[in-house]
Amino acid sequence: MSAIIEVSGVSKSFGGVKANTDISMSVEKGGITGLIGPNGSGKTTLFNSIVGFHPIDSGSITFEGKEISRMLVPEIARLGLLRTFQQTRIYGAMNCVENMLISLPHRKLSIWDAFRKNSAEDRERAERLLEFVGLYQKRFLQASSLSFGQQKLLEFAMALMNEPTVLLLDEPTAGINPTLINGLIDRLKLANTEFGITLFIIEHNMRVIMNMADTIYCLAHGQMLASGKPEDIQDDQRVIDAYLGAH
Repeated sequence: MSAIIEVSGVSKSFGGVKANTDISMSVEKGGITGLIGPNGSGKTTLFNSIVGFHPIDSGSITFEGKEISRMLVPEIARLGLLRTFQQTRIYGAMNCVENMLISLPHRKLSIWDAFRKNSAEDRERAERLLEFVGLYQKRFLQASSLSFGQQKLLEFAMALMNEPTVLLLDEPTAGINPTLINGLIDRLKLANTEFGITLFIIEHNMRVIMNMADTIYCLAHGQMLASGKPEDIQDDQRVIDAYLGAH
């Protein structure tokens, strides 16, 4: 596999606080890459920098060989690089199908004009993806009526609606009922294998990330602490001291 995202010497500060310092890493095309580290280690800041929310102070970020570190969020999204968030970003007053349709990237008009321009093909794809994440039977329910875990599944489906090349997921299992976690893991793996979507995942649940990732990076205090295969990370004393030992 070849790298689809390259992060080289990236640093980002907020005032006098160094959130990321000289971070370098690669996300392999077609794989599943994990990012772990204690709270405050700079994981979410790095995600935000990759997708354009936080312009970096120094370094370079490339996507499929193209420099993206000075690009705007919509420009990066149009390249096929999307992310989800710890807290879901859905439209609670709309039903699930409406959430899927309004998430399409070309919807620049008012909400109702946008819906009028949806094709039958868009609606069919929305329903297929809701079925894929297990929400087909709830497709006409208001999103606010879903459980938090189901809302995360909806947000995942909304991201898939945009046909991403790479999807960054920020703690996808956080706050989800344990009975739903295995189903979410299975769907993430299928998105990777069946849809060919490269996944880059921040995750605190070590069982989840060790079971999914091909490569794991560990941050601590805004710096790269360790990287390697899951079995290597699991046995790395530095990781145990900085992260695993904290639980």
